[in-house]
This record gives sequence, structure tokens and C-alpha cells, in this order.
Amino acid sequence: MGFPMKNNNSSGANGVGHKGVVSAVVTGLMDLFSQKDQLPPLDPEQRIDGKVCLVTGANSGLGKAVAIDLARRGGHVLMVCRSGIPEAGEAVKKASGNPNVEMLQADLSDLDSVTKLCDHIQARNIKLDIAVMNAGLMPLHARRTPQGYEVMFAVHFLANRLLLERWLKDGVIPLNRNAANLPRVVFVSSEAHQSSAPIDFNRFAEFQDYGIKDGMKFYGLSKLHLTTFVQELNRRVNQNGQLRLMIHSLCPGPIASNIARESPAYIKPILAPIMRLLFRSPEQAAKPVILLACAASMGRRSNVYLHMMREKQPSPLALDSLNGEQLWVLSAQLIQPYITASRRETECL
Repeated sequence: MGFPMKNNNSSGANGVGHKGVVSAVVTGLMDLFSQKDQLPPLDPEQRIDGKVCLVTGANSGLGKAVAIDLARRGGHVLMVCRSGIPEAGEAVKKASGNPNVEMLQADLSDLDSVTKLCDHIQARNIKLDIAVMNAGLMPLHARRTPQGYEVMFAVHFLANRLLLERWLKDGVIPLNRNAANLPRVVFVSSEAHQSSAPIDFNRFAEFQDYGIKDGMKFYGLSKLHLTTFVQELNRRVNQNGQLRLMIHSLCPGPIASNIARESPAYIKPILAPIMRLLFRSPEQAAKPVILLACAASMGRRSNVYLHMMREKQPSPLALDSLNGEQLWVLSAQLIQPYITASRRETECL
């Protein structure tokens, strides 16, 4: 979901953002109709034959639309999903006409499950050409993950942090390729990060309870974590102007998807038809994702951020290198036990 957030100066340091889903929908509609596409969509005839593509959260909505498009262009698509196995994969095969579609089960809110996914990919010696980090959610209330983290912090940021750390260390994403064929990673963020309160590094990763009215605030905060990570990842991987990995991110805009499936029951009868009629379809919202993942022009530079089909800058907070360094160092401490444990298991094989 690409809902933007609006400033609310009366709500205090931690009160920036929408008060709820209805407010987010209204702002999303205003945002949708105020934007004009600046970049043309990728030619549907552009092929990626043989490229290995991984998409998280691919069983429905935007992720499924991206998986279909990549498969239709000739990619070998790995769909990482918590549920929808095998029916979502069969649907992608049928819609794309490509049998080279696999489903990999993983719960990205559970770091043990993320680690098992990484071990499986490493054991198969899979090399990724394109990775689309799309998985997302917007819960009605705060939920703890098995490791005790807030679920959006875990899924939107920490799982991606662990996945990229493992894939780079394991060589799943190779950094020694010819400059004309560098791998790409595309992160689905949200304009919600633009108006988020700053990350409180004194309470980093600390579980905070919230209810319906504060859900959008914590959604935006989790996307700020993600977008800050994307900037720091690019600084660390692509040093001194030497491009080794194309790292891009985007907000797809408001989407008629099921990310708000946990909305209050009294809102759903209003929300569902609005989303169906006025929001972008997953297929439309997939256009900027596919552009970043497949366009030749996006393979010649890194760190592009798109809002729908318009190129712009992430927030100053996300761009701040000091924030990026703090985020990197503190999150490294959180994921290190899973990397170390995986190394021990591998050595015993």
C-alpha cells in the first residue's frame, strides 16, 4: 500500500501521520489525482528471458501482479509467500503462460522462518538477477512477532535487512558481475515515510502498543526504517561511484489491494468499493516496480526512488547518513544471532 501521510503539527513528536484508514484513503485519492506520470511504462515486449526473479508477498495484490508481469516477460519467478500455496503459483503460471514459476513458503514476521528461507535458497545455489521486496501489511492493532518485535517493523524492515545481509554474504546476489548485467533489488516503500516522526534510536526495535487510530503512524515509521535502510545499503554496496548492485525503491501509490484487510468492520463496506473504483489496480501499480526491475535505463544507475511513475527524493530523514549508520549498526546486532546460527548449521552439513 502506498498511502501517503499528512502532517499533523498538533499531535506531538510521535503523532505525525493519519489518524486512521479513512483519513489515509482521502489523502490517497487526492494524491492519486494530483499526480501526472512523468516516466513511460516499460514496453510490454521488453524481455528478461532466463533471469531469476524473486518477489516477496507475491500471493496477492501488487506482489502477484509483479510476479505475473515478470513471468510474462520470460523470467524464472520465485514467489515468496506465507500462504496461498500452491494456488497462487498456479494462477501466475496460467496468467503469464510461463511454467517457470515456483513458490517458497516463508513468514517474514518470523526471523527463524526468514533464516530457513535463506538456507534453502543457498542450498540450491540460486543466483538472483532481480529481487522485489514487496511484502507488507497494516494490522488493526499492534502485534508481537515470535521474536517480540512489532510486526510492521519486522516485516517491512528487519526481514529485508536479514535477507539482504544473507544474500550478499552467501553470494545469492553476486556483486562481481559484468557492469552491463548487474543484479537489481527493488524495495516497495511508501510516501508515508515522508511525514513519519524520526526514528527514536534510544528505543530502537522496542515494541510499542497501538490501536486503530495510530496504525498509520506506525506504518509510516516502519517505512521510514525501510527507506533509511535502502539509502544506507546503497552507500555501503556502491562505494566510490563503483556500481555493483542496482538498488531502487518506490511508493506505488494507493492500490486496490487487500493490505487493509484488517480495517474495522464498520469501515470495510465503505472502503472496499472506494478502493475498487478509484484506486489503482495491482496491475497499474506494478508499472513502476517493473520499470525499476527491468528497464535498461534503471540498470545504469542506482538509488532511484519513484512515487508512482514520478522520480523524486526520499525524505531528509531517510537520506541522512548518520541515521543510516545508526540504523545499520543497531539492526546488525539484531540479525547477527541468525547469521551466526546459520553458519554453524552449514558447517555441520
